[in-house]
Amino acid sequence: MVCRAMKNMGLSDLRLVNPCQVDHLDAIKFAVSARNILDSARIFTSLEDAIADCEFSVATTRRHGKYRNEISTPAEIVERFSTCAPSSRLALVFGREDSGLTTDEVALCRWQSTIETADEFGSLNLSQAVLIFCYEFLKGVAPAPVKQAREVAGSASLEPLYQHMERSFLRIGYLNPQNPDHMMRTLRRVFSRAELDEREVSSLRGLLSQIDWACAEFKGKKGE
Repeated sequence: MVCRAMKNMGLSDLRLVNPCQVDHLDAIKFAVSARNILDSARIFTSLEDAIADCEFSVATTRRHGKYRNEISTPAEIVERFSTCAPSSRLALVFGREDSGLTTDEVALCRWQSTIETADEFGSLNLSQAVLIFCYEFLKGVAPAPVKQAREVAGSASLEPLYQHMERSFLRIGYLNPQNPDHMMRTLRRVFSRAELDEREVSSLRGLLSQIDWACAEFKGKKGE
């Protein structure tokens, strides 16, 4: 049914992370005339790999919370993406039918989005959510702006930056070694808002390398 929703709205690049049996008879049955999308789906073992070539990624989520508090509507996501460079790629990331995306999976994505529903019953099945997001992109992506748009760095550059950042900050005692993800998720949100380009990512990697070199003789966290 997701394949049908995609084909209805003109999308075809389906990527699956650790899926169940893709060629199951039920999947073939419900794909109907969108069988070609099902057959050509690319399978990955991690979300990080699946979105590595995308400059932008959107975690779709119903839940709000400590690490899910900067959530846009689908229309707002379309508006933001319409101002990006024409060559930019965006991944719409959907979680499991029963439990959605984990907090760590949401953290891998640049933006977060939710579909507004009635308070008394907000649960959508996966294909419904996919259809609504795809529809918003079909009707809402504007022509590329005349001015030169920035080429934003993708996940393939950002994830090594975050990993380097975590190592360096652990080394200087800035992160809690028992729970480094707590602060790293905040830092991810900060840099996601900045929408770094490749030159800026390179500059930050250089800064972190200088920190690594400068703290070679570091004896412990300040005050200890």
